[in-house]
Amino acid sequence: MGNVQLQQLAYFVAVAEARHFTQAAEGMRVAQPSLSKQIKALEAELGAPLFSRARGNVTLTPAGEALLPLARRMLADAETARSEVGELAGLRRGRVRLGATPSLCAGLLADALARFHHAYPGIELFVEEGGSRDLVRTLARGQLDLALIIMPLHNDDPALVTEEILRENLVVVSPSNDHTRRPYVRIEELRRRPMVMFRRGYDLREATLSACRQAGFEPRFAVEGGEMDAVLRFVEAGLGIALVPSMVLDGRPGLTGTPLAPPGLRRTVAIAHRKDVEPTRAAQAFRATLLLFLTEAARDGSLPQGLDLITITER
Repeated sequence: MGNVQLQQLAYFVAVAEARHFTQAAEGMRVAQPSLSKQIKALEAELGAPLFSRARGNVTLTPAGEALLPLARRMLADAETARSEVGELAGLRRGRVRLGATPSLCAGLLADALARFHHAYPGIELFVEEGGSRDLVRTLARGQLDLALIIMPLHNDDPALVTEEILRENLVVVSPSNDHTRRPYVRIEELRRRPMVMFRRGYDLREATLSACRQAGFEPRFAVEGGEMDAVLRFVEAGLGIALVPSMVLDGRPGLTGTPLAPPGLRRTVAIAHRKDVEPTRAAQAFRATLLLFLTEAARDGSLPQGLDLITITER
């Protein structure tokens, strides 16, 4: 691929995602004939057609399918290189692309981001909120610099460097006017309660299903398919109960969290980056800021409810 240009790869990815040459050209702000010419040059250089154009439908050929993840990775790496060069001025410019689960976005992350922005006002911050498995895939594609994910990694996950930093408690959330509240609830008791379930691919969905199946039953769904805010609102409306991190209940007087019977259910949060790419200086600075913020919050007791810092001796 010695003569392949990054611009050609960008045009290729645009067409692959839009499945339409004209729409891709509009998105790239280039004339459609120019885009088509560059795609043909790319195909000539690689010696294989990348798209099948039949009856107005644009689909990837096997060669195109093979090239797409590589092209995305190369474009992401090129952008990272540009950012790294721009940071040579001393972290006055740059960008941090951070992924985080909804519970962390709704909890402590805003204060950590505010501290970083105050220290490095010239660094742009981009935050992607999503389930842990989705964030792992996005991180592997090079579209994030760092991600706060749930451990452990799965066998089919890409190679990442992970550092465990937090543990969070999961609780059974129900409406505050629920008269069946008790000091704790056993997982087996959820068999009789309708549940509000997260969408597929959400790590909390997998945690809930796993806990119920280990107790010998399949949970009964009242409604499923939501993100964090939707799930909490559905519970508040009385549609069912859900298993969520306790810290997301701060500021929600309409909801009550009940701990699971000892030993309870916890999950581990790690900060991760790609194994084959060193984080940019801006990303490293954010990691240091986040860890200092968490250490200070743990020391003065201001971590959100149900969240514990993993000390250095535990790592």
